[in-house]
Amino acid sequence: MGIVLETSDPERAWNAFRLGITALENGNDVSVFLLGDGVEAEEITDDQFDVRNRMEEFDEAGGELLACGTCLDIRNSDGSEVCPISTMNDLLEVVTTADRVLTIG
Repeated sequence: MGIVLETSDPERAWNAFRLGITALENGNDVSVFLLGDGVEAEEITDDQFDVRNRMEEFDEAGGELLACGTCLDIRNSDGSEVCPISTMNDLLEVVTTADRVLTIG
């Protein structure tokens, strides 16, 4: 499954990673590609929706997490160990190899 996350809305991002974790727990391969505002997900601070924690759980469960390098550059941000800098070719790979692709924006 491929999930393209294009929002920094705390609840939407939190739910995207909850879905990814659930899919991994049920034996699916899951990749999340952060695009546009989605590259800000790792920096979301919200008392109710701990997105960073869900991202780490997703990573620990075996999910693949990628972030658009151009989108990070626009925001003067870098990738991280959990979320490496990626390219449109990586997004194309996610979209063309996944059985299902979900976009959350």
